[in-house]
Amino acid sequence: MGSILRTIADLPPVLIYLLIGGGAALENVVPPVPADTFVLLGAFVAATGRASAWMVFAVTLFGNVATAMMVYALARKYGQGFFSRGVGHFLLRPHQLDRIGGFYDRWGTPAIFMSRFLPGFRAMVPVFAGVTHVSAWKVAPPLITASALWYGALVWVGATAGRNFGAILEFLDGISTVLLIVAGVLIAGFAWWWWRSRHEHQH
Repeated sequence: MGSILRTIADLPPVLIYLLIGGGAALENVVPPVPADTFVLLGAFVAATGRASAWMVFAVTLFGNVATAMMVYALARKYGQGFFSRGVGHFLLRPHQLDRIGGFYDRWGTPAIFMSRFLPGFRAMVPVFAGVTHVSAWKVAPPLITASALWYGALVWVGATAGRNFGAILEFLDGISTVLLIVAGVLIAGFAWWWWRSRHEHQH
């Protein structure tokens, strides 16, 4: 990790920002890519004086929110068609999509807000919001607000911790473990709902 940090710190500032912003953006397209790690890497580099903490925050927020809204827009345009046939029809039936749409009508804003703190759900929620045609005005504000709070906190922790990157990662691991447990419970609950709703519809 030390060699990676030194390599990043030696890059020109523009490339540092592109790397951080690109890494944060990928999370919404490739969920296993850890945007949080890229944010902390950028914050650590900022602590060395090679980058600006405010710029790290800005490129992270822009990259992550931009791809989240792009995924939302694509799902809104093509999602209904995908789920109406083939593999998509097997994954979610029309009555299940209707129920998801009803959930967003009632809990959309708080659900989108909370999802931005949970690994895995960050990428899922904009997709279903798009498929069920939730208004962009209901999606963007909670998504942007929660992302700003989360990534702002990570940048602040990383920048103030200075060069003690090991302590930063330990801190993140502790929080991530709790969030992963919460996300796992929610995913299990969704899987249970998926099976139950299909079974009820068949009878």
